[in-house]
Amino acid sequence: MTNSPDVLLIVEDRLVDTLILTRFLNKAGFKVISAKTGEEGIQLAITTLPDLILLDVMMPGINGFDVCKKLKTQKDTSEIPVVFMTALTNTPDKLKAFDVGASDYITKPLKHEEVLARINAHLKIRKLQRELQIQNQKLQEEIAERKLAEAKLEAANRELQQEITERKLAEAKLEAANRELQRLANLDGLTQVANRRLFDQQIEQEWKRHLREKQTLSVILCDVDHFKNYNDNYGHIAGDNCLQLVAMCIQNALHRSADIVARYGGEEFIVILPNTKAEGAIQVSQLLIDAIKNLNIPYEHSPLQNYVTVSLGVASVIPDFELNHLSLIGTADKALYIAKAQGRNQAVYCEVVKTSSNIR
Repeated sequence: MTNSPDVLLIVEDRLVDTLILTRFLNKAGFKVISAKTGEEGIQLAITTLPDLILLDVMMPGINGFDVCKKLKTQKDTSEIPVVFMTALTNTPDKLKAFDVGASDYITKPLKHEEVLARINAHLKIRKLQRELQIQNQKLQEEIAERKLAEAKLEAANRELQQEITERKLAEAKLEAANRELQRLANLDGLTQVANRRLFDQQIEQEWKRHLREKQTLSVILCDVDHFKNYNDNYGHIAGDNCLQLVAMCIQNALHRSADIVARYGGEEFIVILPNTKAEGAIQVSQLLIDAIKNLNIPYEHSPLQNYVTVSLGVASVIPDFELNHLSLIGTADKALYIAKAQGRNQAVYCEVVKTSSNIR
């Protein structure tokens, strides 16, 4: 007896996009159902309970953010992974996607291999979560049975010891499954560096710690130059290999255990440098440029060099109560924009400026 295929729900108002994606996912072994509007998507999710939902953001009527928020308030649909498909790339929209309960997001135009990888990763996470729930339930039942056996059958010591042994074995398996789930939940599936979820947790923690200790916190936002053109000329497999090499290079260049590199989205990476002043952060940014240059990843079609290069935006601040971590990230993003405007393949530092938009 074969297992039934996983069911995917696509909520997308563009019929052509839905048909192309459905055909690809069907070939990958999934059963696909679709809806053209947010309202229809909500009803279909409630009635069919799919294994995962691919959700467009910009749609007529109710938008994707509101659809996701609605599904997360429903008991039957709250645990279904939601992956946004969106052309929106600015930081506030990305943060909003996670705020309403999304598991992930994919930027348009969609890369089918990336879509498939994200789907498989989140289905695996959900499967592990279900297994953990079952094991937790079994463990609770075993504990209850053991306590009852202790009260009623004190003489059956040998049997009780066997039950304790089995319980410890179950706990060990549960801990191993928890560790694997934590690893999958915190790593980017392609590059194996920290993912956006872990970055969001770490930057908040570091901000609060530096606020208490009145120390300087720095970030570096890194973008692979002309990466879309690289993909177009070399193919997505080579593009994935390029991102993996860049991610590993950045990670190896960070010598302190407290420093963190995360995939921020697409070809963007972000580095957290705790207790690092502007001068130190600028030094690290130049080290990263040199390290990636030394990788010498061939890029014959680059308008800059004949190898892959990066642009970096650097920002530093001593946190205070008039700012938040988004102010720091936004400033690094601004610096990155300037680096690109000035010709790329360089690092630019910007000061964090207090404005009404970043005061909490």
